[in-house]
Amino acid sequence: MNRIIAKTRLSDDVYRMELEAPHIAHERRAGQFVIVQADVEWGERIPLTIADADPQRGTITLIFQTVGVTTRKLAELEVGQSIDAVLGPLGNPTHIERFGHAVCVGGGIGVAPLYPIAQALKNAGNKVTVIIGARNKSLVILEEEMRAIADELIVVTDDGSYGRKALVTEPLKELCQVQDTPDIVVAIGPPIMMKFCAETTRPFGVKTLASLNTIMVDGTGMCGGCRVNIGGETKFVCVDGPEFDAHLVDWDGMLLRLRAYKPQEESHNREYVEHHQCRLDAIVANNREGGAR
Repeated sequence: MNRIIAKTRLSDDVYRMELEAPHIAHERRAGQFVIVQADVEWGERIPLTIADADPQRGTITLIFQTVGVTTRKLAELEVGQSIDAVLGPLGNPTHIERFGHAVCVGGGIGVAPLYPIAQALKNAGNKVTVIIGARNKSLVILEEEMRAIADELIVVTDDGSYGRKALVTEPLKELCQVQDTPDIVVAIGPPIMMKFCAETTRPFGVKTLASLNTIMVDGTGMCGGCRVNIGGETKFVCVDGPEFDAHLVDWDGMLLRLRAYKPQEESHNREYVEHHQCRLDAIVANNREGGAR
């Protein structure tokens, strides 16, 4: 189960994996995610959005960025190997209907979970404008896939190395100011980006959804680690979300909770990198000794 059948490196630290998961592939809908555990004995459980699925082949596609120990372990797996545990599909699917003009805003790795939503909105008969944002050209992902489904694609980079030099909120505001105002905006990316997307659309009264990427453990509503404040009410991202009205999210509270385990994460990540460097040094030393003999 969960055998990796394809692996592609999209950028320096972003990978795309296609793996066998026939039941998930058949049931999955746009906006849903899986909980992945690379090591069932000691590993942590992390949520990854299903970027694509092929029910006929029985496969799902995951796209992830190596930012911590678990994603580094996933990146080390090769075609033919298997991921120990994949649970899903979880979360509520995106509500898809013919809204009219839908604007999909993706920042960084957030473009991956945005892709199936943009695809579903297009298939429902909407005019779809996609805004892709990244720090630089090397971090732009799924551009051609988005271009194939979007009526208009806007690419922006922080440093201006590709596309337009701007933040995603600049073209989003411009779209809200024209006569063909968006009927719905879907934003996925870093929390601070989603927060400012919400503040950009708020004055125009444009319905805006954000897919939240909170701390998550079990993914079934029992641990409470993913709780957020939505319009003054406590919600759980794994079972009530992951999408919420972006204008009702307590972004500052969410950002504070996301930093709760930052020291532990950085320490664990540093230990893992140092351990692998020691292993690499030992392999190099052994090879040198073998060559000398």
